[in-house]
Amino acid sequence: ICHVLQESLLSSASGYSNYRGILNWCVIMLVLSNARLFLENLIKYGILVDPIQVVSLFLKDPYSWPAACLTIGMKPEFGTISETTGRILHFFNLTCTLIFPAALILRVTSMTPVGAVISLAIYTVLFLKLFSYQDTNRWCREIGQAKAKKLTRSYSCPTVAPCNGSAVQTHVSYPGNLTHRDIYYFIFAPTLCYQLNFPRSPRIRKRFLIRRLFEMLFLMQLLVGLIQQWMVPTIQNSMKPFQEMDFSRMVERLLKLAVPNHLIWLIFFYWFFHSSMNFVAELMQFGDREFYRDWWNSETVTYFWANWNIPVHKWCLRHFYRPMLRRGVNRRLAQIAVFLGSAFFHEFLVSIPLKMFRLWAFMGMMAQVPLAWFVSRFLNGNYGNAAVWVSLIIGQPVAVLMYVHDYYVIHHGSST
Repeated sequence: ICHVLQESLLSSASGYSNYRGILNWCVIMLVLSNARLFLENLIKYGILVDPIQVVSLFLKDPYSWPAACLTIGMKPEFGTISETTGRILHFFNLTCTLIFPAALILRVTSMTPVGAVISLAIYTVLFLKLFSYQDTNRWCREIGQAKAKKLTRSYSCPTVAPCNGSAVQTHVSYPGNLTHRDIYYFIFAPTLCYQLNFPRSPRIRKRFLIRRLFEMLFLMQLLVGLIQQWMVPTIQNSMKPFQEMDFSRMVERLLKLAVPNHLIWLIFFYWFFHSSMNFVAELMQFGDREFYRDWWNSETVTYFWANWNIPVHKWCLRHFYRPMLRRGVNRRLAQIAVFLGSAFFHEFLVSIPLKMFRLWAFMGMMAQVPLAWFVSRFLNGNYGNAAVWVSLIIGQPVAVLMYVHDYYVIHHGSST
């Protein structure tokens, strides 16, 4: 028999699923395409990578790391005060954590945008950590008052099975956790959510630590090189089409910037969420290493935002979203409120260092709300995943070009 009843392999009815060769072809074509673009960049601009420039940037800017100094020098004093006094002091502390550095950055004219972004990001992380710290301890006091018995570990966090070979850990209960050692461990731990007893790894794996350190150093140099060599010239060449409002050239510049921008974003994701956070977690024997999930398989926008940055997602869920639901807020309104808060912090971390108020980051984040509704309503499966990828690849360069264009117009308008 020469012929039987069967479908073509590329038909969905065939049940065929082994597309490994096509995937390899896509990877090779992507590598060749990027290699051509990078070679074209080298021929046109020469070698622009200058690691010394980055080092001198921080050496010349003494205000780049005030948050680190504040964190190291912080010495909390624990004592017995009234609930009202504690709330007032904590509100004042949280307010100063964000308002004081923002005002300092706006007043210091010599501070570079890069140093300001890093400093403000550290202050923001410290703000979120302190908020979680007071919230968790307040829950402990409320549970202790309601139950009138000793607080066990199950009240503050889910029970985690100990790792094989782990040593016996001493679990603390409130208020035994109110020590300098405890709060300092939490401040430097790779998490934003405080709990009385963190899961701990049994030992520090030296080989794992060295691999992560090597990745951190190598990828940081790679990021700096790609930004200097690939992104900066492309952004500079994009200013003229934007000033002349040449729409076709603007789209061409945007698409040209999308490739290096997305590549740098992916490298940064791996450098920060895998290499750096695992390095810190291994050094501190912090056991929970779920810093991200499979966001690359996202078929909806909400799945992406819930899985690409787990520390922030857990904080929003624990200290923002669920408290709103407990107060009777509608689920959809609570989700929009989370996006609104995230949009505020995105704009805060960009507008203050650049010393200009443009709302591009804010609008970009809030645009995720209708986009999430559209994708979940009309796109499913691979189509939804493709829509998420397109929003990541195109959306970020748009925001970058908007801010860079406005920054150049404000600071270098007379010379351009």
